[in-house]
Amino acid sequence: MKETLEEIGTRLRELRELNRVSPKEMAEHLKVAVDTYNCYEDGMLDIPASILIGIARRLNVDTGLLLTGEESKMSIFAITRKGEGVEVERRKQYHYQSLARKFANKKAEPFIVTIDPKKESQSHPVHSLYSHPGQEFEYVLEGALKITINENEVILNEGDSIFFDSTYDHVMEALSDKPVKLLAVVM
Repeated sequence: MKETLEEIGTRLRELRELNRVSPKEMAEHLKVAVDTYNCYEDGMLDIPASILIGIARRLNVDTGLLLTGEESKMSIFAITRKGEGVEVERRKQYHYQSLARKFANKKAEPFIVTIDPKKESQSHPVHSLYSHPGQEFEYVLEGALKITINENEVILNEGDSIFFDSTYDHVMEALSDKPVKLLAVVM
């Protein structure tokens, strides 16, 4: 299942309005500009996973509802079979697949993230720096990853992992001409 930014944005707006939260209040909660938040609702801007988590917490809903429009119901366990994770259309180089959308009241969000390689013709950075409240865990399943956290560059290969404070600016990119696949857990 693949959800578009427009579909997710529409759900964000509807849920925000049902909860009587203004765009300004939501932007303040997320620590982003109101214009940026409005772009999320309009489907014009990629929504970082951390922002989706922040919205879900503010609206007291599960991220599964934001991603799919379906309420998460599982409370003991939830299984996501191969190829059945919800794909979210995101930044052009990052592809996210949610692994626990059916589990209610999650304390963390697990994803399979695939990062496309940078094209040789691009002379400027492909990925923007992000920061958000919480922590992240990344485990490289395939490929070689360069992650920059607070101006520190770290190279991770298959089987390597990193746990970090995501309030610091960070960005990830594939090091070779092959995509990087990783397990990411945002908390």
